[in-house]
Amino acid sequence: MPGVEEIKKTTCYMCACRCGIRVHLRDGEVRYIDGNPDHPLNKGVICAKGSSGIMKQYSPARLTKPLRRKAGAERGAGEFEPISWEEAFSTLAERLGKIRATDPKKFALFTGRDQMQALTGLFARQFGTPNYAAHGGFCSVNMAAGMIYTIGGSFWEFGGPDLDRAKLFVMIGTAEDHHSNPLKIAISKFKRDGGRFVSINPVRTGYSAIADEWVPIRPGTDGALLLAFLHEIIGKGLYDRDFLVRYTNAGQLVNADEKSDEFGMFLRTEVPEEEACYDPQDKLWWDRATNKPVVTHKPGADPFLFGEFDIHGTRVKPSFQLLKERVEQYTPEWAEGVTGVPADTIRRLAYEMGVTARDQRIELPIAWTDSWGVEHDTITGNPVAFHAMRGLAAHSNGFQSIRALGILMSLLGTIDRPGGFRHKVPFPRPIPPCARTPNHPKAVQPNRPLDGMALGWPADPDDLFVDENGSPVRLDKGFSWEYPLSVHGLMHNAITNAWRGDPYKIDTLMIFMANMAWNSTMNTVEVRRMMNDKDENGEYKIPFIVVCDAFQSEMTAFADLILPDTTYLERHDVMSILDRPISEFDGPVDSVRIPVVPPMGECKPFQEVLIELATRLKLPAFVTKEGARKYRDYPDFIVNYETEPGSGIGFLSGWRGRGGEKSLRGEPNPNQWEMYAKNDCVFHYELPKSYQYMRNWNKGYLEWSQRNRITRYAEPILINIYSEVLQKFRAAAQGKGFSRKPPAHLAKRVETYFDPLPFYYDTLEGQATDKHKYPLAAITQRPMAMYHSWDSQNAWLRQIHAHNLLYVNAHTARVHGIEDNDWIWVESQWGKVKCMAKHSEAVEPGTVWTWNAIGKAAGAWNLTPDANESQQGFLLNHLISEELPGGAGKVSNSDPITGQAAWFDVRVRIAKVSPDGAPCEQQRTEPQFEPLKPYPGQDERRSLWNFFAGKRGAK
Repeated sequence: MPGVEEIKKTTCYMCACRCGIRVHLRDGEVRYIDGNPDHPLNKGVICAKGSSGIMKQYSPARLTKPLRRKAGAERGAGEFEPISWEEAFSTLAERLGKIRATDPKKFALFTGRDQMQALTGLFARQFGTPNYAAHGGFCSVNMAAGMIYTIGGSFWEFGGPDLDRAKLFVMIGTAEDHHSNPLKIAISKFKRDGGRFVSINPVRTGYSAIADEWVPIRPGTDGALLLAFLHEIIGKGLYDRDFLVRYTNAGQLVNADEKSDEFGMFLRTEVPEEEACYDPQDKLWWDRATNKPVVTHKPGADPFLFGEFDIHGTRVKPSFQLLKERVEQYTPEWAEGVTGVPADTIRRLAYEMGVTARDQRIELPIAWTDSWGVEHDTITGNPVAFHAMRGLAAHSNGFQSIRALGILMSLLGTIDRPGGFRHKVPFPRPIPPCARTPNHPKAVQPNRPLDGMALGWPADPDDLFVDENGSPVRLDKGFSWEYPLSVHGLMHNAITNAWRGDPYKIDTLMIFMANMAWNSTMNTVEVRRMMNDKDENGEYKIPFIVVCDAFQSEMTAFADLILPDTTYLERHDVMSILDRPISEFDGPVDSVRIPVVPPMGECKPFQEVLIELATRLKLPAFVTKEGARKYRDYPDFIVNYETEPGSGIGFLSGWRGRGGEKSLRGEPNPNQWEMYAKNDCVFHYELPKSYQYMRNWNKGYLEWSQRNRITRYAEPILINIYSEVLQKFRAAAQGKGFSRKPPAHLAKRVETYFDPLPFYYDTLEGQATDKHKYPLAAITQRPMAMYHSWDSQNAWLRQIHAHNLLYVNAHTARVHGIEDNDWIWVESQWGKVKCMAKHSEAVEPGTVWTWNAIGKAAGAWNLTPDANESQQGFLLNHLISEELPGGAGKVSNSDPITGQAAWFDVRVRIAKVSPDGAPCEQQRTEPQFEPLKPYPGQDERRSLWNFFAGKRGAK
């Protein structure tokens, strides 16, 4: 009998791109997956990851039952027994209930690469704990913070390059998994249309491999290159003066009197009693026509960008003058010595950027009105586009490097204009955005929600979440004087701090979708030991660890309680404008996942787990005033939750209103899920053409955004060439002003790094390393065919990447006596690994690199203990420390401004393995760990696996 075949549409989650897919089923089982041609994001294109979702769905690594660590078993041994969901919920509700009634901060919730941070953050805030963060702190928080504190938006979900109209495209530090399919589509069209593509990266793979020009650069020196570009652009007058005057703070006057308490601050017409979270238009220009100070944007005024002036005895300078003075030292010759990029190349590229922006200007016949009431008949654009991601961000100097990039893009006049960078809803937002964390420890109270957001955007020292002594309130020390602008938290510090009891001990650590015992942590061997370490009474220093994941991993082995999550094909999910949507340049886009197959075994979506726990704990947002259940389940929560009663704003913006007749705002619609299902699981609201550009200063767009509660205010968002936010922190560290002051041992650190203008400094690890002893930079990249460690159990993708090698420039390798495929030791000052070397001409000579997260611990992910991933694959994280020497103690290996994990700063040396030892030992990577066993409810381990939908079987 022929099987019953059907097609169901949903949203992919084999990476964070979130493409539309069609899942082809036979007898209720997945037969194959292809792209949805009607989806606005990927238009039917699908990658290797997306099409391999079938192998993820039926992976032998799937967890299918709630599991509890066996009594007497050690963490890490993988000894578990199955329990019921009721027992799991009862255990958690009792334990968390006691914590919430006594000290809510003793519960910490940290989530990995999830797409529901609006829900997980809501749960944490309602519980009352400050100890919540998602993966951003160890991914690309420098990119988000550096750009948003500069231009009001950022790359990827919140903005990107307009390659439809660009003529020159410059990509910096971007691996091939970022924004995968849409970017591939855009680049291919861009190149066919004759655009020129320049890639700046230590490694030439993926996108870089198809660039017209590859510019190899030493890791961690991007800021030096960008500052040299600024030097050239300003020196040759290739900046867009009209854009800088009208749409940035380049002309605003800064107090240049070092003796003044207001030194470094903008001059204002008057000091407001209390500023809202937008930038009031009360600053001053020095007008060229009248040669007097005037309020910015006064009709007919035109400010000096250069010079020095006097206002009532106070010396003042335009902020652009200060930028000019700053970059004078950053010559191309200086940058060559730092970056390895030839000075002539730097000059040529800077000239090409400036001339392309100036001479190939675009003009579109679209009328619009700016924030000052001026009507424009057209929209113009300077067609130079940039894209940058984690390679630029994951350094301890990344924030200031990204500030330099944002300023370069602004000097070229490319922000939210055709052919340049374009925002995506919900951005742009004020600089900084309005969300704030609490700023005092009393915000944490028993049986009460947290008095403020779990994550936020500090605007000055008084926004920091510290106690009266200036000490951190959060476990990860986020939003403290140590990492003031840690807008995504510092998840990579959580386990070390919890183990040490610094700043305090916690009781329960809940981890969702993060492999903190392997590739998502630094100092892997020690972090694994910390989770298994006990105090003098024989009790675990981290008393209770809960892990929720769909797959067995290195991290699940250390859990006391495992909650089996579903895959993306088994659950409801939302990509919300309240969170991380998939918006397009022309307007907001959100999307959903709808189950196409039932959950395997006893799996439950983590969303459902949170809804159930929140209800049992009677968290206010999840129960009625009488304490009764408010939401039946997660789909019911998504339909009926509103940001505040009657706001008409929920997690989804499409098909609102009782009959689905409204969008963006409207009453809950009981049939909203069904309407999404009928429309390819996606809602796309197209803005009027006049609202699609210049959105920082577009009156129509800002008023539309305010009406729909996307932003609170309709005030213009001037680009921060000069950051007064950073200067406020620096001034506090210098003892100036009326705001909080940092503890004495941190004052110099804050003063040094919180510079209102970008500057270059060596990475913290570089400063702490003998570079003669460890001469090589070591970095990782994510391969196009895999995403983090998610796919190491995927039977199809393992055939592409079964193990990883260390790629070494051929000349560098030969200098070290290393031949192709030799076994080598790679050693940092923190640890060493043994692996295989591979010669490559596609890496700059001072860098070695490998694919991230291919190497696995033996038996993890339910692979056989002799699988290539554990025997020939390796993990570079063993060489990276989460802490560095600093002052009287240790500091996090992170950016001192944002807390961004500095994954790419480690320095190493390499040497060929000596022939001593048994042959089998020579042919295996190190370090090695005791093999993990299969868990109850898992499929048997297989060396050969075949599958046919409707006739499942394996050998």
